[in-house]
Amino acid sequence: MLNRRKFLSTGGAALGSTVLLSALDNPAYALYEKTIGANDRINIGAIGINGMGWANVKAALLVPGVTLVALCDSDQNVLDKRMSELKELNVNPSKVKTYKDYRSLLDRKDIDAVIIGTPDHWHALMMIHAVEAGKDVYVEKPVGNSILECRSMVAAQEKYNKVVQAGQWQRSQQHFKDAVDYVQSGKLGNIRTVKVWCYQGWMKPGPVVPDSAPPKGADYDLWLGPAKKRPFNASRYHFNFRWFWDYAGGLMTDWGVHLLDYGLLGMGSPVPKTISALGGRFAYPDLYEETPDTLTTLYEFDKFNLVWDSAMGIDNGSYNRDHGIAYVGNNGTLILNRGGWEVIEEKQSEQKVSVPFVKAADNGLNNHMVNFFSCLRSRKKEELACSIQAGAHVATVAQMGNIAFRSGEKLTWDEGSKLFTNKTINEKYLMSEYHNGYTLPKV
Repeated sequence: MLNRRKFLSTGGAALGSTVLLSALDNPAYALYEKTIGANDRINIGAIGINGMGWANVKAALLVPGVTLVALCDSDQNVLDKRMSELKELNVNPSKVKTYKDYRSLLDRKDIDAVIIGTPDHWHALMMIHAVEAGKDVYVEKPVGNSILECRSMVAAQEKYNKVVQAGQWQRSQQHFKDAVDYVQSGKLGNIRTVKVWCYQGWMKPGPVVPDSAPPKGADYDLWLGPAKKRPFNASRYHFNFRWFWDYAGGLMTDWGVHLLDYGLLGMGSPVPKTISALGGRFAYPDLYEETPDTLTTLYEFDKFNLVWDSAMGIDNGSYNRDHGIAYVGNNGTLILNRGGWEVIEEKQSEQKVSVPFVKAADNGLNNHMVNFFSCLRSRKKEELACSIQAGAHVATVAQMGNIAFRSGEKLTWDEGSKLFTNKTINEKYLMSEYHNGYTLPKV
């Protein structure tokens, strides 16, 4: 079972130069290579390359015809590290230019597409600026850090008619698709509850440390961007950004958009009617974080309920799995996660169904990149595995859960107006506040 920590720590082995030689044995890559001519190359730039952004770059470079020409990060230490690793990926460092400010990268006319792997609070602004500049975009999840940011990103894609893929790569992994097909076959009977959980023992908030000067080479003001100006603190920086509302939304928007996405997909991707949430900083009250380390969220739909359950620092989740989705039906329960899926029969049902465990057998991120570049070439945006519209839908649902927790209110959503019925909640939470002279373009 591949969790995000293991994925990132083994990324060099899984996606490095050794795989570059073997990737063409994969039918998906071999078929794709046949369509690439000598003058039919795609130049890419990457913005935000410290974590998942770098994994995305390495997956993109496995796709024949893709050439890396630019890297951008606000931290020179990260840029230097990644430049030193390029030869391992069979990339000539002299052909790759580095930037600290993404706007300079977007000014380049020779760049066809960009990969955005920054902290969440930058995603909307960068994606909108990129499509304005004529670039196709692969943007990490969650696509936006607020509901109205997600809506603006969709509007920008539609206005500029660019190919925009959201980084929910599980949509490109075969066993996830097979499991959803089974759910939608009706064999489980009426599904009353969808359980989605994420227990991550390796994820803990940062220790309490004093404010300090930023690391030498790091442009902290540029890292903050539209977020509120604060003194530098190491426990808010790089990986730990995800535990602070200014930049992200905790486990709900980190793993949640992956897992909620499939919980929703299996049920036809509906919109919840009401949302309520309870949780808090129960496990690590003395460490640095704002988002809850323990959270239970209830989404009400017309014919079923969806429950989100998350915990930092422990692994003992439902069904003895640290993450997953369970569709609880009258005839059986289908359990799905990154490791595979199975169906456990319901003993009370006369129509018993069961499926032995089906193990994951492919690389979702690699497949997701093949899909992105294939659609970039064909311009068939309807064939994207996870369009910006799909990414915005699940990010919005995740934001609804966080807003219910932060407000302490049971919320009712009006799909007609696409607003909460509580005007005060809309005014306070629908849009991230922008600072330091940054504004989100009106589309």
